[in-house]
Amino acid sequence: MTPAPQPRPAAPDGRPAAAPEVFDVLLRQMRRGLARGTDAQPQRIADRLAHHTGADIALVDAHGRALVATAGITPDLIAALRPVLAELAGRRLAAAATEAAGLHVRCEALGPAAPGPVLVVAAPSPPAREVTALASHTGTVIEALRRLHRADDAARRYQDAVARVRVAVFMALMAGDLALARRMTVGAVPPLLDRERVRVHLLSCPPGDRDPVIERFQDASGYHGRHLMLRCPVFDAHVICLVADDDGEGDSGLAALLRSMVRDTPRYALGISAPHPLAETARAYEQARHALAAARGTPQRAAPYQGAAPLARLLPRTAARAWADAVLAPVRPLPRLSLDVVRLALAFPHTGVARLLDISRNTVAAHLRRVEEALGADLRRVDARADLALALAVDDLAPLGPIGSDGPVGSDGQGGSDGTRPAPRLDALLAGEEAAAWAETFLKPVFDGPHDPVADTLRAWIASGTDAQRTSRELGINRTTVRARLRTAERLLNRDLLVPGPGTHDLVHALRIADRAP
Repeated sequence: MTPAPQPRPAAPDGRPAAAPEVFDVLLRQMRRGLARGTDAQPQRIADRLAHHTGADIALVDAHGRALVATAGITPDLIAALRPVLAELAGRRLAAAATEAAGLHVRCEALGPAAPGPVLVVAAPSPPAREVTALASHTGTVIEALRRLHRADDAARRYQDAVARVRVAVFMALMAGDLALARRMTVGAVPPLLDRERVRVHLLSCPPGDRDPVIERFQDASGYHGRHLMLRCPVFDAHVICLVADDDGEGDSGLAALLRSMVRDTPRYALGISAPHPLAETARAYEQARHALAAARGTPQRAAPYQGAAPLARLLPRTAARAWADAVLAPVRPLPRLSLDVVRLALAFPHTGVARLLDISRNTVAAHLRRVEEALGADLRRVDARADLALALAVDDLAPLGPIGSDGPVGSDGQGGSDGTRPAPRLDALLAGEEAAAWAETFLKPVFDGPHDPVADTLRAWIASGTDAQRTSRELGINRTTVRARLRTAERLLNRDLLVPGPGTHDLVHALRIADRAP
């Protein structure tokens, strides 16, 4: 909003202020406006000049459009000046004086570039020399301010563009497609893509702190040296940091700085994955999420991932793939997007899936219904989601080089005498020694020791479909206590539980194995 006109500055003897005094006033107002971040500063300066001098001014671009104009510069006046403006914009003239619409007009080309802007000064009588000089100086300042604003806009657009590129590179790495990550950055390939191993450092901070943190370490290429930092496209409080770790011992640079930031800022927390090959970025990110959940409950607010190997890697490989193939056979004919949606929906909230794929939540729901119909399962049930997530994890494993026992397993858990391999049941797969040892190790921090209320809450929470309200009714405690115990479980189990995803799926399988173990 333009402030009310102020009285014209006067000299000590009462005469009108000289042009330098008026220009000094305008510069002070400009400085105050810039300090406040006022985007309309050029227009405010033009209005002030008109108030102090009685002359109207405008800044007109090479196409005859008024970029900044005071009230007396009308479209009819600009139209009448079009031939003169064209000469000045093309820099065939430096200045010109004329009359139009009953006004005395002086026009001046600003800057050497052609085509370029033109300053128009109009008054009922010929402007005094000092008014003309003041208007010329002010016009130069206005054009400089406009250039400054355009530079700021360009800088913001650049930052937005490089942020989108960083997210795209991260998503390609999450899919394990290093070639795609290189192709989409051809000509400016991130140095990270030439590294062998990476740790994911997941920083939790107030959303408003994310850009300053990322830009603090950003280089001229839009990357972060041999590392990569980006705003998480799903969780507004997360910064994802891919830290090159070829030696497997962490990085003394960026990693140390992140730890220092967390140590000095109580609102920050940091989860750190183990080192992984670059193609296994998704696994590293999942570990960092679990580590971040555990870190929030520690005094240091920073924690490395300390979990065991994933359950999918411990099952008999051939039998597990036969089971996974049987589970996933109904969904394989579905469109690729439906499969992508369900994979993401098993790890992120539906709003996050919609944001990642740039589709609506209704579209996400429609794809999930299509998958549910093909599977004949209700993916609102936590056990159904856990089983599907395990099948997808097994399906992602290489078919060779099994880990653990890999004897033929039939539908009853025994190999068929005729050499056939009917798809085994999941219960048979989970009955093996490796799975039992995994579940015992997973649950030991909660089920061994003085954590009976936490253990009981976890069982009730899973039985209630991870509904905290139902859990509180079942146990006769309030929801706040349920969430507090889940937070304790996150720290003890080193798993992210409060956000539906892999941590909850691991808990479902661990409880299923423990309940059926001898």
